[in-house]
Formats: sequence, structure tokens, C-alpha cells
Amino acid sequence: MDILSTLFQQQSRKIGVIIPSVVVTEKHSDTLEITEHPVEVGAAVADHAYKRPSEVVMEVGFAGGGSLLDFASNLTATGLLGLSPQETYQEILNLQDSRVPFDVVTGKRLYNNMLIRALEVTTDKTTENVLSAIITLREVIISQTQQVTVADKKDMKDGVSTSSVQNTGTKTTKPPNTSLLKSITGGAASLLGLG
Repeated sequence: MDILSTLFQQQSRKIGVIIPSVVVTEKHSDTLEITEHPVEVGAAVADHAYKRPSEVVMEVGFAGGGSLLDFASNLTATGLLGLSPQETYQEILNLQDSRVPFDVVTGKRLYNNMLIRALEVTTDKTTENVLSAIITLREVIISQTQQVTVADKKDMKDGVSTSSVQNTGTKTTKPPNTSLLKSITGGAASLLGLG
């Protein structure tokens, strides 16, 4: 494989709208969470397992600056070809801060609705003029809800029992009817021969 095909192959990888100069590694992770309690024979196993968000960790590099000519320090390679490492780093931070899901294209698959969970940047003597980063991207699982209209209570067969709780005002208790209580206890006492 020649160098040009390698460079063009690398350009197919994207993090949102950001295209890395080189992708060193990609680590894909898809996990199924499975409950630990027993599942009854014949039960739907799908009720006891759910898919966790997909995650991909990419070790990437972005080309850096330097002068094209020794005497033309203001004419930099990054000025002609793209962003400097500092500007690229800020673009990645801005993408993370925006919290707007984006697509990620890797060598193995296309991811939708991704966010940058972690960004690690290393600068040492070999990466002083480039941006070397490890980017951890995680999928956001997006659901959609809908509003459903139901019949009015007056149109329901059992509207009172299916209605929502309503404020009906303050309630007070009534004192018991003592004359009825006395007649019952007096009658019971005479039957027992106590009265």
C-alpha cells in the first residue's frame, strides 16, 4: 500500500466535522447489561437484558505548525493547510462543551448521536508541535415520546373511577350520634341483665 492511499484512507475518519490527520488506534465497545437474578423458564430474556450506549476510544493526531521557510516565520504550514494544534484542541473542547450529539466515522463503523465523554491530550518532546489526543466518545440513547389524547370523563363508562385526583375543598368530621349509641348500649345491657 502506498503512502497516498494510506493518507486518503485516514481522511475517511471523522469526529463530527473534525478530521484527524492520523488515527493511531480505535477501540470499540458494545456492552449488554444482563441482570443477575434468575430468569423463569419461558420468560422473555429480553426483559432481563439491555444494551448500554456504544463507546469508542480513538487515539488521534493532528498535524502541527512550523515555518515553511526559515526566514518566513509568519508563513506557517498550518496557516496554509489548516488549524494549529492549539486551535484544533480548542475546536475539540468546543465540540465537547456544546453537548450537541454528532456522528463519528471510524474504520469499522458509523456511530450516530455521540458525545465526547473524555479528552486526554499529551504534550512531550515528540508532540510539542502536533496535537496528540485520546478521545473517548459515548453514544447518547435518544427516545421519542408522543402525546395521546383520551376521551373526556363524561364520555367514559366509569369516568368517576378513572378520573384524576381533584381538590374538593376542606372536609370536617361530624360528631357521632350519641342518642343512638346510648339506646344500643342500653338495650344490650337489659338483654344481658345488667340494666
